[in-house]
Order: sequence, then structure tokens, then C-alpha cells
Amino acid sequence: MKQIKSKLYLYTAAVCILVIIGLVYYYFFTPLSEHDTVQYVYIDDDDTQDSVFAKMETIANKHALTGFRAIARHSGYDNKIHTGRYAVAPKENAFTVYRRLKNGVQAPIRLTIPETRTMNRLAGFLAGKLMIDSTEIAQALGDSAFCGKYGYTPETIPALFVPDTYEVYWNLTLDDFMRRMLKEHNAFWKGQRTDKAKAMGMTPNEVATMASIIDEETANNAEKPMIAGMYYNRLKQEMPLQADPTVKFAWKDFSIKRIYNKLLRIENPYNTYKNIGLPPGPIKIASVAGIDAVLDHVKHDYLYMCAKEDFSGTHNFARTYEEHLENAARYTKALNERGIR
Repeated sequence: MKQIKSKLYLYTAAVCILVIIGLVYYYFFTPLSEHDTVQYVYIDDDDTQDSVFAKMETIANKHALTGFRAIARHSGYDNKIHTGRYAVAPKENAFTVYRRLKNGVQAPIRLTIPETRTMNRLAGFLAGKLMIDSTEIAQALGDSAFCGKYGYTPETIPALFVPDTYEVYWNLTLDDFMRRMLKEHNAFWKGQRTDKAKAMGMTPNEVATMASIIDEETANNAEKPMIAGMYYNRLKQEMPLQADPTVKFAWKDFSIKRIYNKLLRIENPYNTYKNIGLPPGPIKIASVAGIDAVLDHVKHDYLYMCAKEDFSGTHNFARTYEEHLENAARYTKALNERGIR
């Protein structure tokens, strides 16, 4: 009888151990995510342990989430919360995911700097991609002291940014972001580009400023070196650039389709019809193609250009003002015929 009872106890204990192992596996070692692809959890400064649990609910199955909660509460996660963007892969269990969050092991994002026209628009774009608030970014980029830390002014700060795709962490600070952009800017300009700018008697900021105008003149990259040559000729002869995009920038109205004489009267440092030389800074974040077009500009003797009357996005060039007037007359006629005001 004692042997039977002993075997029964052993059997019962074995069953209990198997049940416990099964429950532990069920709650802690089965895949946490319900999805077949990698999901991401974003944790910001305002998050608490409970709000992190709520975010996990959107991607996790219930029983594995129960295990995740148990691990987090038992280990005091409420005092170990790290902001960031965290990946949750399809087959990862609660322990694996929790260790990642607890240790702050983030998944970087791919951030593409856009060729945007204003710093306010850049601020809005960045706020949609990073943890930084758009108001904080906009105010900083408009602040002389902040821009000065990186060697720029609010007018020249667009020249800092080089449109490209970078890997960064979602929760980086604004200063960290700016330092990264400065590092990328210096790498971009190191070597031949700086040498070419010096040979032209221009700084990288001035090259970016001219490039920004050229970008607004045409989306045709093949024609940009030709336009750059024309503007460079004007600069050397101390002629006003008379670039229509700068007038739109001065008015802060990018919907303008035709530049009438009344629009040219605006007193603004960006009005290149009234002011000789380059404007105070770029009128957008210049494209790499635009920058290289300035540095590798076509050497010619054209001083004027006018959009072609076929609306191809390219231009007719002229050496004399009389030739330019003929080109302008054809373009004006085409505008009128299309009813473009």
C-alpha cells in the first residue's frame, strides 16, 4: 500500500510539474506577437508601465501578454522604462521582448531628409518621424543662438541639411539630430566639392543657396548645370539674378504661377529683382543634383533665360536682352492662351 501511495504521489507531482512547465511555456515562451511581420512599439516620455502594456495589446496575443505583464511587474519595469522604437518579431517570446525594452535596445528608423521649402515644413515632417515636437524644432531653427551653435543663422540653416536617407534612433534629441546632420554635411562637402566651391569663389552655403534657386527653376536635372552657368555669369557681372522663385519665397506664396510687375516691388532681402547677389540663404533644402550642378556648371556666355513656351519645364537661353525679350514674348503668349494667371 505504501508503495502504491508513493507512486501516486510521484505521479501527481510529475503531472503538476508538467502542468507548471506547460503554463510557463504557454505564457512566457510562445510567440508574443499575433502578426506575421515585424511590429514596432513606440515608447515616449509620457509612457508608464500601464500605457506600455496598452500599446503591447495592439500587437500581442492575450496569453503571451499576460506573461509579459507578469515579467515586467515582477522585475520593476515601471522604474526602468526607456523611450524608443522597439521591434517585436513574429516568433519572439515575452522574455526576449521584455529584455529588449528593459535594456533600451532600439530598432533604428530610416529617415529621409526632404527637399522642403521652409524650416516650418521640415519641422512638421521631422515631428512625424521622430519623438521631437514640431514646435520645438521650428522654434530652434528660427533661433539665432541655437543655429549659431552649429555655425549657421536662421537664414542659412537650410544649407546644413543634405537630402539623403539616414539611420537614426526615433528618440534622439534635437541636439543629437543636429550633430548628426552636421557630421553628414561635413562628410558630403569633404574633398572635391569644397575644392570646386573655392575655385568658384563661393562657400558651401552660397552654393546651396544658388542650388536651391535652380531646383525651383526646373525639375530637369540635365538642364541644371546650364542654368547654374547663367546665374554664375550674372553673379560675376554683379547683375541682379532676377530669379522668379526668390520672389515667391519673399511673398511666402508658392502657389504663384505668374510673376507680375507688382509682385516685384516687395521690399525683401530675398527679392533678387531688387537686390544684387545671392539672397541671405537657401529658399529650400537644395538637392544633391542642384548642388553638383552649381559646382559642375556649364561654362557659357548666356545671361538670360525664360521658360520654354512648350511648358516642357526647360528654358530658352539668351545672350542679349533683345533675344530674351523675344523668348519672353513667346512664353507670355503661351500663358495667355492657356489662361494661366
